[in-house]
Amino acid sequence: MTVGIGSLLVAGGTATGPVHADAFVALPDGQKQGPNGVVVTRSGEHATISPSLADNGAGRTVWVSGNASADVPDTPETKPGPWNGPNNAPGTNNSSTHGSSIIDTGYIVGCQVNIGSDAISAGVSGSVSLTGGSLGGSVGLKLGPGQVVFVEIDSKDITKPGHYSVEYQDAQMQIQNCAGYAQARAYTVVEIVGDHYSKTTLYGQPFSIG
Repeated sequence: MTVGIGSLLVAGGTATGPVHADAFVALPDGQKQGPNGVVVTRSGEHATISPSLADNGAGRTVWVSGNASADVPDTPETKPGPWNGPNNAPGTNNSSTHGSSIIDTGYIVGCQVNIGSDAISAGVSGSVSLTGGSLGGSVGLKLGPGQVVFVEIDSKDITKPGHYSVEYQDAQMQIQNCAGYAQARAYTVVEIVGDHYSKTTLYGQPFSIG
């Protein structure tokens, strides 16, 4: 699936046609404890949803904000290198890594799909990275019925034990071609490499994008 990075929308001017109010959605904080003493936390998450100005029911825009953090008391001190494919080496759990632990956060977006655990584990049709999410970047998604896409907002390398956080403000996702209802749900993954490999995933509360 090919998805391009769009430009920021500029508000202003005189709008024609029906006028729609933006919907603000406050989302609950969450926390999960994983192996190796890892604690993943999400706080201050919220979304603002706007229907398409085309008023065709198939397009909408959502701006998401929040803070994802990880307390990592036990991880090897590493230097990030190039990404390597799965090699099934001891301690890797056959994962694809770049030699360093990492915290990665983003959103799962689906069209006419209730994003529960079954939708996350099956039916994912693609993924895309929203570069510069903390600065208010934008990405366009074309989703058909039953499709689910992972949108990465941002990530940070974990090179030694400590506290790591990823903040994002008004990262924009434009959903097109979805004539039915759409949902989104935050995810944060903390992957620890080394002899005691682990992956801890914290999911947010699903919310409607209209």
